[in-house]
Amino acid sequence: MIAHVESKGLKPNVIRGSERTVIAVVGDERIAGIGSLESGPGVDEVLPILAPYKLASRELKSEPTVVQALGMKVGGVNIGVMAGPCSVESEEQIIASAKAVKAAGATALRGGAFKPRTSPYSFQGMKEEGLKLMAAARDVTGLAVVTEVVASEDVDLVSKYADVLQIGARNMQNYRLLEAAGKSPRPVLLKRGPSATVDEWLLAAEYILDAGNPNVMLCERGIRTFETHTRFTLPLASVPYVQAKTHLPIVIDPSHGTGHTHLVTAMSRAAIAAGADGIIVEVHPNPDKAMSDGYQSMNFDQFAEMMKQCGRIAEAMDRKLG
Repeated sequence: MIAHVESKGLKPNVIRGSERTVIAVVGDERIAGIGSLESGPGVDEVLPILAPYKLASRELKSEPTVVQALGMKVGGVNIGVMAGPCSVESEEQIIASAKAVKAAGATALRGGAFKPRTSPYSFQGMKEEGLKLMAAARDVTGLAVVTEVVASEDVDLVSKYADVLQIGARNMQNYRLLEAAGKSPRPVLLKRGPSATVDEWLLAAEYILDAGNPNVMLCERGIRTFETHTRFTLPLASVPYVQAKTHLPIVIDPSHGTGHTHLVTAMSRAAIAAGADGIIVEVHPNPDKAMSDGYQSMNFDQFAEMMKQCGRIAEAMDRKLG
């Protein structure tokens, strides 16, 4: 069937489930009539996918996708926890953070080596040296490394050190970067743009899936509204809505979504209660001295207490952190 699809000038994407194998055919349906596909050997049925995002749609794959990187699992019964500083600042800082978040139950270390900032005069990150420090922290703790890639030409470099490629909100519709990440063997964490609709967000994920990478996690980090009491507005209704539309797991970022440390624990609890498949939070040894986003970062004790509370919520939802 794959050969038959390709002979029609269409692109097959094979998805193997526990009960059936689906061949998602992407291209102009007018090229090959439905009948020529339905008559193929082993074909149960041919169904058109109505959603504009074909590969991300639940019409294609009803089973939730579980994304794994080292010991971190996101999706299914597992709620992945990614935690660490906004920016890698020093070896001492990142290794201390990695040890602390692992002790509290996190399954991945987040941290920025490349930092796209609103102002060109703000700290832009340690770049490759920061990547090396995160890899060193992984060697010490075994935590998966989650870090941002900001340009298509940097995907190979970041993939050399990281276990998960994060695409930030500013780059959600950087299509060359999405395609490059789609060709990487690393899972991708795709953040929603601050003004993006859900359909635009899912279509951005479609670029990664269409390029060949099935391991995509969506990250809701808040959208821009008229409200000013928080940095962004964090719409937790995104969780059940997106889960009804796509098989991809959804992660919540309460640090960027609120911009205030004192709100992060409550919104993390709420995200898990809403059914989120993961959370990503900013944790720093000394938030008051952080080079970026200290005002929304938790210290080690605050993160440990948050994890205890979130663990109880996860248990009530018949799920587990990690």
